[in-house]
Amino acid sequence: MVANGPIVFFTFGLFLGPITTEFGWDRATFSSSLLVGHTLAALAYPFMGRAIDRFGIRRMTLTFIPIFALATAAVALTPPSPLVFIALAGFCGFVSVGQAPPAYAKAVSAWFDERRGLALGIAMAGIGLGATLVPQFARWVIAGYGWRAGYVALGALTFAVAFPAVALFIREPARGVRGDQEDRPDAALPGLTVAESVRSSTFWLLAVAVFLVVTTVNGMIGHLVPMLTDRGLDVREATTTLSAVGLSTIAGRVMAGYLLDRLFAPYVAAGLFMLPLVSIAVLTGAVGSVAPVVAAVTLGFGLGAEIDVIGFLTGRYFGLRVYGEIYGYLFAIFTLGTGLGPVLMALAFDVTRSYDATLVAFAGALLTASVLVSRLGAYRFPAPHARQHAVRAAVRSVRL
Repeated sequence: MVANGPIVFFTFGLFLGPITTEFGWDRATFSSSLLVGHTLAALAYPFMGRAIDRFGIRRMTLTFIPIFALATAAVALTPPSPLVFIALAGFCGFVSVGQAPPAYAKAVSAWFDERRGLALGIAMAGIGLGATLVPQFARWVIAGYGWRAGYVALGALTFAVAFPAVALFIREPARGVRGDQEDRPDAALPGLTVAESVRSSTFWLLAVAVFLVVTTVNGMIGHLVPMLTDRGLDVREATTTLSAVGLSTIAGRVMAGYLLDRLFAPYVAAGLFMLPLVSIAVLTGAVGSVAPVVAAVTLGFGLGAEIDVIGFLTGRYFGLRVYGEIYGYLFAIFTLGTGLGPVLMALAFDVTRSYDATLVAFAGALLTASVLVSRLGAYRFPAPHARQHAVRAAVRSVRL
């Protein structure tokens, strides 16, 4: 609920107006802070993934949660200097890697195999719940006490929720004990090495597809509040619409997880990646009474698929041997797109005073991503029941 997404990204649009108004900055200047933070996080994710593989989930997350909480609160110290603001936001993004989905996705993937998709969907639905509740909390604090108090409150919330949850409940199975598989204490976890993974076409097809989708979806979500307020909605209505993104993300993650276990995951991903096309059609037209909700719901379902898809496909195509590091590389690409999307939207607005040109380009990106992910091919590390079915089918064909 208080991962870096709900705390940093989903509150981005709420701080944009108050800060740019107070300091007289344009939207591109403010949005560049998000790009810097996400770029630094992207550079850190592979190292964090390697550290998680080596030292364990609890040790790394319990170290970084307090640091991330303090860094978030420290943004409140910003003077009227874009460089200082970008530096503070950049450091916040850099240390946010310790309170992010990869560590928790590894924990879930280590415990579950047969129903890994659904388990990931349920666990990652917490991000959707946070995306629903955290912006409302931030809006209330900002409205009552100002944007500086908003950052302090978000830092306090992060520590109060995340640290006890990890300290009390997060555990990793003993070596060789993994979900519904037998205890094999002397066996290494199956999987490719990092070098084998990044040399494969599968890695790059998935990486490019994820980059295109996350740039598109998070670009639109980052500017959803200003897009709607520019078209006449008040901040309260726009924030409520943003919360609808979070609610639909919860449903999207659980639904995506359920489907990933039962259908061929690349085809599921391709279909879910195309859902935000509905949002683009809505946001380039007239914003009526129902249109903002439709846009929010389809964006939420598209966003809900992304993290589930990365976590699930990492295990199925690259295995669990160095899951944390490979997921770190993919999540680094995810993070770059998350930071780039809002900047592209802001630049388009500052130049054209409209978001429409970027939205049309984003539609092409979604179609390309759907085609790429559908070309991944057969799983390299399928679930046990899938392997058993394949063996039985092979035996039947030999007998025939």
